[in-house]
Amino acid sequence: MSTPLRLGTRRSLMATTQSGIVADRLTALTGREVELVGVTTFGDVSRAHLTQLGGTGVFVNDLRGRLLAGEVDFAVHSLKDLPTKQDERIALAAIPERDDPRDALVGPVRLRDLPAGARVGTGSPRRVAQLRLLRPDLEYVPIRGNADTRIGKVTSGELDAVVLAAAGLARIRRDGEIAQVFEVDEMLPAPGQGALAVECLADRDDLIELLSAVDDPLTRAAVAAERSVLAALEAGCAAPVGAFASGDGHILSLTATVVDVDGARSVRKSTSGPSPAAVELGRELAAAMIAEGADTLMGEQAH
Repeated sequence: MSTPLRLGTRRSLMATTQSGIVADRLTALTGREVELVGVTTFGDVSRAHLTQLGGTGVFVNDLRGRLLAGEVDFAVHSLKDLPTKQDERIALAAIPERDDPRDALVGPVRLRDLPAGARVGTGSPRRVAQLRLLRPDLEYVPIRGNADTRIGKVTSGELDAVVLAAAGLARIRRDGEIAQVFEVDEMLPAPGQGALAVECLADRDDLIELLSAVDDPLTRAAVAAERSVLAALEAGCAAPVGAFASGDGHILSLTATVVDVDGARSVRKSTSGPSPAAVELGRELAAAMIAEGADTLMGEQAH
């Protein structure tokens, strides 16, 4: 009997739940047993907001360190947390089928029914910028913490509502508390939102082949296009960039936006093209957005 594979995961309920989903799927498809190894990352222990931490990689680097040290065989991340520049020592071995990519409001009523001045919590500049386009009369409060902690701020009355990823709420079975799921034409999700990333060492050909059992080509193409926009804009995962792609395996449709943080100005563009050219599609869309001033909006927020 082969030794169980060691899967590195953050320790939060959300992370261990989604890692468990990948582990169960891999075992069902390959027969290989998997054990979870909990890892506390810098992003988990720091109380600073993601924008102060620089955003990209704060939940990923410690898991990658365990991979490189040989302490775990593979790791599962929320794909939207991955830096757009791939570490050559590490392979993105699988991207399982994506769950709901949309954002969701947890609170007593829909966004349009919240009273003027209501306090809405989110740690994401992307969400704040797009929420201000919809409801400029609300107060947007930066928050950190896991989903239970954030929802607790609504229950306690500290906040009137919070905005979280719909997929994560479903994974931890808190989707019954959702008052509204935002359609992508209202609020574009973060690139890769709702998808998971499965990484292992790039020189483990045997493991890359095994992990490919849980890979979904349609999801991989879609998130490649979304992340290509983010990379071409030279933006991190905490930037006010939304992107969403979908396709049938042949043609991919891609929409992206950059919104300044006060919601006053935005650049939003769409395109479509062949799925195998997903990365080029994202680069071309980003170039078109830059031509309309998207880089200026990004630069203003960097300062």
